[in-house]
Amino acid sequence: MFSRGTTLDLLRLNCPQNTPALVLPPLLVTEFLLGILGNGFALWIFCFHLRPWKSSTVLLFNLAMADFLLNVALPFRASYYISKIKWMFGGALCNICLFMLAMNRSGSTIFLMAIAVDRYMRVVHPHHPINSLSVSKAMCGALVLWLLTISMTAHVFTLLNPKHNLTWHKFGFIFSFIIPLLVILYCTISIVGHLRGRQLAHHAKIKKALYFIIVVAVLFIICFLPSNIMQLLIWIKTNQLAKTLPLSQVCPALENLTTAFYITISLTYLNSALDPVVYYFSSSTIKNICRKVLHLPQAKTDESTEKKTRETGSQSLSQLLSQSHSQGNHCDGCSSANI
Repeated sequence: MFSRGTTLDLLRLNCPQNTPALVLPPLLVTEFLLGILGNGFALWIFCFHLRPWKSSTVLLFNLAMADFLLNVALPFRASYYISKIKWMFGGALCNICLFMLAMNRSGSTIFLMAIAVDRYMRVVHPHHPINSLSVSKAMCGALVLWLLTISMTAHVFTLLNPKHNLTWHKFGFIFSFIIPLLVILYCTISIVGHLRGRQLAHHAKIKKALYFIIVVAVLFIICFLPSNIMQLLIWIKTNQLAKTLPLSQVCPALENLTTAFYITISLTYLNSALDPVVYYFSSSTIKNICRKVLHLPQAKTDESTEKKTRETGSQSLSQLLSQSHSQGNHCDGCSSANI
């Protein structure tokens, strides 16, 4: 026998739903196809075509890896809904799939946050030593981020234990969104303000970079905000209903909210399908590699500049920032701040 509080926690996870079985499989299959192809293609470019790597390349590679691993678990999730909320692959694989979904969802938000911080440092603080971080040190930093992600999601393996309280699950669910959201918003606002302060925001290429930064933040909010709002609403509503209804009636009363939650949590996986588009438009180098691999016409760029810069941002923007800092501070070194 377990406590009423624990029972309510389990009800939040286990309320049976029929509507998701009709709505979610097509969405999950579409996200799987787009995500596995896009991120697989991105990983192939990172591994075999993009040379040399820089510290920001390491972050993008790990984001693509997190997205790819998440997409591997989506067919099992779609099968679960197609089977009318019945899992047919055993308890062990159930826990593994839940862990992969949770870990790589959190991994995506954390690496997006790290990429925003990297962009912020290179634009706002181009002379900071962290911008000269070696690839090996960047890999160590990525390993730390993976360990942090695993530590926040390993509790998934205990969710089926009735004695387990889901307080840590609640904390991790919100923590993996709130902090990355605040950091991404801060970095985006700071970058926009910094470039406008240096009167660079009206330059055509600067505008493209600003639009890209804003689009990343908007996509993050669209993909991750709805599910977190629905989760909070379910927690609040469950506690309210538990005071007035028998436990057996709580699930039926939550049907609309839990259906909306299942749909919005599936929208978070859409982020992994959209990230390859972000990779493509984040760098002229990656864009040209994609065009070359797909036998498309190359974008017009300065070939000598491309050879000097293998970075995951706009090289022309970096040059403009370099000139701006050199004029303002009379010092060299800004050219290393490739965004």
